Amino acid sequence: MSKEFIVYQGSEFTIEWYFNDRGKSPAKAYFDDLDRERKLEAFELFMTMAKIGKILNITKFRHEGDSIYAFKPKPDRFLCFFYSGKKIIITNAFEKKQDKLSLTEKKKALSYQKDYKARVEEGVYYG
Repeated sequence: MSKEFIVYQGSEFTIEWYFNDRGKSPAKAYFDDLDRERKLEAFELFMTMAKIGKILNITKFRHEGDSIYAFKPKPDRFLCFFYSGKKIIITNAFEKKQDKLSLTEKKKALSYQKDYKARVEEGVYYG
């Protein structure tokens, strides 16, 4: 299976999907299952961040603490983190059903972030 890491490459950031060691991407799978309209709304946010380098509207992009950020196209959430080399790695995604960020989803994002960093440092992530 060929992994398509890059969501969008802009002048400010490269947005990528996170893939686990079995080649699965929870966020990409979620995105692929969305209808066209919801995909476009999410992709516009990814593209804006990649091209401009920021989204000032906190209802669309926000720091969630612990180095985790969220792209927020309603009703979806795409959790991510920044990585060296001007990368933003999208870890997981879900449909928002409550006001506060789900602790379970944030823990997943932190776990995926730890896994990503370890595998990149070992030189096996992009292999």
